[in-house]
Parts: sequence; C-alpha cells; structure tokens
Amino acid sequence: MTRIAGGESLSPQPVHHRTSLVDNHGRRITYLRLSITDRCNLRCRYCRPEQGVPFIHHDEILSFEELERLVTIFAGLGISKIRVTGGEPFSRRGCMPFLERLRRIPGVERLHITTNGVKTAQFLDELAEIAIDGINLSLDTLDPERFKSISRRNYLDSVLEALDGIIARALPLKINSVVLDDTTDQEIRGLAALAKQHPISLRFIERMPFSGRDHAATLEKSDLAARLLRIFPELTECATDQPTTARLFALPGYAGSLGIIQGYSRLFCATCNKLRITPAGILKTCLYDNGTLDLKKLLRGGTSDREISEAVLNCARHRFANGHEAERSASRTAEPSMAKIGG
Repeated sequence: MTRIAGGESLSPQPVHHRTSLVDNHGRRITYLRLSITDRCNLRCRYCRPEQGVPFIHHDEILSFEELERLVTIFAGLGISKIRVTGGEPFSRRGCMPFLERLRRIPGVERLHITTNGVKTAQFLDELAEIAIDGINLSLDTLDPERFKSISRRNYLDSVLEALDGIIARALPLKINSVVLDDTTDQEIRGLAALAKQHPISLRFIERMPFSGRDHAATLEKSDLAARLLRIFPELTECATDQPTTARLFALPGYAGSLGIIQGYSRLFCATCNKLRITPAGILKTCLYDNGTLDLKKLLRGGTSDREISEAVLNCARHRFANGHEAERSASRTAEPSMAKIGG
C-alpha cells in the first residue's frame, strides 16, 4: 500500500479547482464506486461462501464524515459520478441522509445507488425527492424457491415491492441479474419480460470469481453472449460512445433493453473510467487488484486533502491496462468475497 504521512488538518478543505484524472493508458476517470458497508441482509451463494465471512469491525469502516471528505477530494479530481454500494447500503443506518449530503457536494453531477431491494421500498419517496440519477437493483430470479436457494433468505416479496415502487415513481432503473450454472432459459425469459413491459435495462451478469473459492474452471466454459443470442435471436446490439461495462441490446416490441456484463471475460477494460473504495477505505484502481492506497490511514493520520489528491493521482498513473494484468500481479491463491471488496 502507498502510505503518506504529514499535514495536520482532519476536516474537509475546499477544493478550488478540478483536475482531470487520467491514467497511464489515457483513460479519463470520472466514476467512483463507494462501498459504505460490508454488511448485507442476504447471503447470496455467489457472493459469500456458505460458512460466511467475518465482518469488518465498525471502527475499521470509514465514517460518513470521512466518506464525504473523500467524495469532496475526488470531485476536485474530476470525478462526477458516484455510485454508493455495499454490501447492502441500506443496511447501514444513516444511508439516506448520507445520500442527501452527497447530492450537495460541488462537482457531483450524478448520484446512483446499488441495492438488493430488501429494505429499499421505505426510502423510495426520499430517493425521488433527491432526484437519484439511477438505481441498480439486484434480482437473479422471480421464483420464490429459487430466490431462497440463491440468497439463503426469503425476501423476494420485499424486493418485488421495491421493484414495483421504483417503476411506479419512474425512477431510472437497471436490474442486475447474475446468471449461475443452474439458471434456466425460462428464468432468463421471465426476467427479460420486465424489460418488455417497462422502460428499464435488464442486464445479465457473468458470474465473477469473488465468492471466496475458485470458480475459474466453471467460468471459462460459459459464453453468456452466445446464450442470450440463442434465446433471443432478434437481439440487435446498440452502439455507444460512452464508457460502459454492459453490452446493450434492443429487441423488437420491448420498452426497455437487455444487456450483458462480461465481468469475468473483462472485455470492457479498454474504456474503464472507474475507481473503487472498499468499506475499509482501500482504493482499488481495478476490481482484480489487491488495493493500491490505504485512504483510511491517510484520513486518520492527519494527511491534508492536497496530499491525498496527489497520492490518488499517483495511483492512477500506475494503473493496470486490464483486469487480467491486475489479477496476475495480485497473485492470489484464493479469491476474496465480493462483500469485502464492495459491489
């Protein structure tokens, strides 16, 4: 980890100008995924091993004040889009007031949240009031027994209540659906029907090796794009000039779109414009690296905002070209849980 000491101020300092954050491969970084907790009210089998993972102690998770200071610093570096993730962000008390405060930080132009929907329905009016720019809702199946089998919890009704409420309020919605080894074509068709009825984006996600054990042998055999084209032969891929992790497809008669996120294949690295901060305050310039900067140590060690900015810029100047390079450099013998990384 990069460590910087010095400075005395612990309080946020105003950022008077915005710097363009460009990495060593010419990619402009404008997007920050901010994980505010490793807690979650689901125990999805592709995210956490069956025996569970130890939670990070509360004192080791960044406080909301520290998170707001970081967002202010990153906004000064040209970050304009913030996505709040977890774990499940609404499992952390005070999440909604935190979102309201982020909305007011200069430079934050787009604010998004990723949620599993279990506790989301009660906050939908407030999310509408702050004009949330997007909600990503995790939903892997519409079948109650399958939902219970995948998530090890029986909360599908709560998730569907959130889904209905989001649609009723016309909040921008993307549904993220992980395709597992035993996901059937029928399940994929059922989920896709949501995009036929409503102007939403339904994205099918390639399972990634972050469930605490090695899935590489199975993952290498999957070809999600070919499968989707087999099920929906009339799919037409949509062109985009914006950085995106998803390949999007139009389908005749559909109000929304279908998409695939090929996280294991890592086909979107060439245009990657994002950084991640884990719940424990570790900066990741790639999902597959081991972390490049201990921001919590800097925040709690008296480092000034300017010095933190310089440290972040230095990390961006030494970014891996793609996830394969990052994974080789990490040299892990076992994959961590996604809950430790941040969704």
